[in-house]
Amino acid sequence: MSLFEHPAGGYRKLFETCEELSETLPTTVTGRIPSFLKGSLLRLGPGLFEVGDEPFYHLFDGQALMHKFDFKNGQVTYFRKFIRTDAYVRAITEKRVVITEFGTFAYPDPCKNIFSRFFTYFQGVEVTDNCLVNVYPIGEDYYAVTETNYITKVNTDTLETLKKVDMCSYVNINGVTAHPHIERDGTVYNIGNCMGKGASLAYNIVRIPPTQKDKSDPIDKSKVVVQFPSYQRFKPSYVHSFGKTDNYFVFVETPVKINLLKFLSAWSIRGCNYMDCFESNESQGTLFHIAKKDPGEYIDLKFKGAPIGMFHHINAFEDQGFIVVDLCAWKGFEFVYNYLWLANLRANWDEVKKAAMLAPQPEVRRYVIPLDVHKEEQGKNLVSLPYTTATATMYADGSTWLEPEVLFSSPHQAFEFPQINYKRYGGKNYTYAYALGLNHFIPDRICKLNVKTKETWVWQEPDSYPSEPLFVQTPDAVDEDDGVLLTIVAAPGAQRPAYLLILNAKDLSEVARAEVECTIPVTFHGMYKP
Repeated sequence: MSLFEHPAGGYRKLFETCEELSETLPTTVTGRIPSFLKGSLLRLGPGLFEVGDEPFYHLFDGQALMHKFDFKNGQVTYFRKFIRTDAYVRAITEKRVVITEFGTFAYPDPCKNIFSRFFTYFQGVEVTDNCLVNVYPIGEDYYAVTETNYITKVNTDTLETLKKVDMCSYVNINGVTAHPHIERDGTVYNIGNCMGKGASLAYNIVRIPPTQKDKSDPIDKSKVVVQFPSYQRFKPSYVHSFGKTDNYFVFVETPVKINLLKFLSAWSIRGCNYMDCFESNESQGTLFHIAKKDPGEYIDLKFKGAPIGMFHHINAFEDQGFIVVDLCAWKGFEFVYNYLWLANLRANWDEVKKAAMLAPQPEVRRYVIPLDVHKEEQGKNLVSLPYTTATATMYADGSTWLEPEVLFSSPHQAFEFPQINYKRYGGKNYTYAYALGLNHFIPDRICKLNVKTKETWVWQEPDSYPSEPLFVQTPDAVDEDDGVLLTIVAAPGAQRPAYLLILNAKDLSEVARAEVECTIPVTFHGMYKP
């Protein structure tokens, strides 16, 4: 893996405010756009990094901007709009940060007197609806999302904002992740923190059914299907995604905790933001939970491992009485988001590298969870799958210790924002993962990993900063990797400062690119809508 240096600091452009568009822009195409690409690539990320003279401080604070590349007859057009969330509309109207974001505290309205401020305080916290993380379908609708209880319905053709939906109105949940699992029939599963029995915290998996025959809103029929317990009563772990096989859910409870009491009390008094409410439990390690999917049933087995931070599951599948869980790990118990302050990411290259040197080390790991655990087998490795070195060893107390197999590891080089051929291989035994390569947290390459042989492929170009690669399968695909990857690349030094890049998923060779005349800031997640 040739490592690029970025002394020119072009990556700073990823974190700069841009304007939305009033009409679609043409692109300049090199190569040939595959004829099977007929829909839209939809992406989300921050696009407004300050309001007036008030800056947003964290990578996850900028206001949600939705991007769309449309494919038609071998041509590509580009369009983008800010989502009209409450957070955005009120900020633009009042020319200040009105709603507290992940790492930015919103100061009280200077025009209000002490009494109205006092009453606002008792109405509680206004939770942000800044949906800058992902977009996904529920029934026939599309929602832009973050990790709070609010999701925002959008029109994916015009990028208009349709309505704000509060998931709390439908299910017992404090928020849901931006990483649902969506089955072939359109059923959506997601996970979030909730209040469990006896005033203690828990985690609920929510099921939203597919499109209804009577065209009613599937969200109305959302149900909690299973609940996972929380290791600490008042301090749930931060959960960003979860694993799903054909018959099981996998929930990894990391040592990164949300201090709820701090979250509820210190908030409006002391100028706290969400980031202030995270802490690490240095003694917990990592807990792996499993539950049956249909009908939902928690399986009360204790699986433990060394402490990791974890945001993205890659895939999980069942094999001969085991669940194989592949994920992007960050070693240790420190919260990786501590390294994603905009000031860090906009620093000079030497500073960026110096800061990242202190951060947890990224690693792609495979854990294997035995479904059949017997007391008499303590002390010996329970994993009998021939193709993995991952182990599971039972202790005298009945808990089982998991040691992973490392699928990829390179110092300060993360294989992150992973994607697979989800349509055909989600929840199934698979071979290939694709990802964005982070070089000291700066995205500078696209990677492919064979999880069976550990072979890797890389696409990278100097001073080019790609985004999460999305896999689109060729219509007549035979092999798992018959298809293309779609990624948006910022190329700040170039004549045209951004482009959509299409790579052959087999070997990451370039198929085509469609260049635009404007800059495109960082995007996190998205989808290809056929």
